Amino acid sequence: MEQKYSNLKLGERGAIISIIAYIFLSALKLFIGYTTNSEAMKADGLNNTTDIIASIAVLIGLRISQKPADQEHRYGHWKAETVASMVASLIMIGVGLQVLYEAITSVFNFERQSPDLIAAWTGLFCAAVMYGVYRYNKKLADKIDSQSVMAAAKDNLSDAWVSIGTAIGIIGSQFHLAWLDPVTAVIVGALICKTGWDIFRETFLSLTDAYDEKKIESYRKTIVKMDSVKGVKNIKGRKYGNNSIVDVVILVKSNLDIKDAHEIATKVENMLKKEHQIYDVHVHVEPNTYSSDKEPSNA
Repeated sequence: MEQKYSNLKLGERGAIISIIAYIFLSALKLFIGYTTNSEAMKADGLNNTTDIIASIAVLIGLRISQKPADQEHRYGHWKAETVASMVASLIMIGVGLQVLYEAITSVFNFERQSPDLIAAWTGLFCAAVMYGVYRYNKKLADKIDSQSVMAAAKDNLSDAWVSIGTAIGIIGSQFHLAWLDPVTAVIVGALICKTGWDIFRETFLSLTDAYDEKKIESYRKTIVKMDSVKGVKNIKGRKYGNNSIVDVVILVKSNLDIKDAHEIATKVENMLKKEHQIYDVHVHVEPNTYSSDKEPSNA
């Protein structure tokens, strides 16, 4: 338990680094975008402003998640991080739609001139910075096994690709293809919306207790390896932040006394926690009513 809270504290470092990087890059991109009249660069800058909000939401979620259980939150505050991510995703979708509207409108401005090439170099520089932030956050996420920090790292990488795409659009506009700059802005807006939707979908599934069926199957296989377990009648999983909670009903010999059944349940709990790093396991024991010692189990 103490290690999980320490990991959350360490994860704050990645969120803070992302916030600092996004503040600097968004200011630079918006300044260059308005100076060079580049719709793609302005869209990329607005994208990074939403990333500031998203990173702040992750930071707030990480800090609230560290609060211990209380009278109103008997299971702790682990889901605060998930709720914060959902709020950030909605903001990202809203900004993405605004960028799309402005970019699509500017596509039909046939008097538009190609932006200065400095905007392209700015995009490539920002892409290099974001790739460095991505490498740091990915390494940190692997170290502390944090889904939220890994999600932030993937967002960093997508921002690097967006900046590269922005630079390509601006360079292309230098070859008498001025329309390519606003078209690139449309693509950037679409990417903002997609990233926001992906985060929203993931957080919605987590908050509605959806769970990976492949993980459930791997848990079931681990349980049935135990000779004392005659089958798995039912098994379910849900998420509390980055923590997995598993509920399982196992079948044991019908002539076992309460003490032996309790020991088997404890062994199942410890095995799942050890082999799959599950936060908490609830095991219910029922007598095996099948004639054979071990029947095929159902997930």
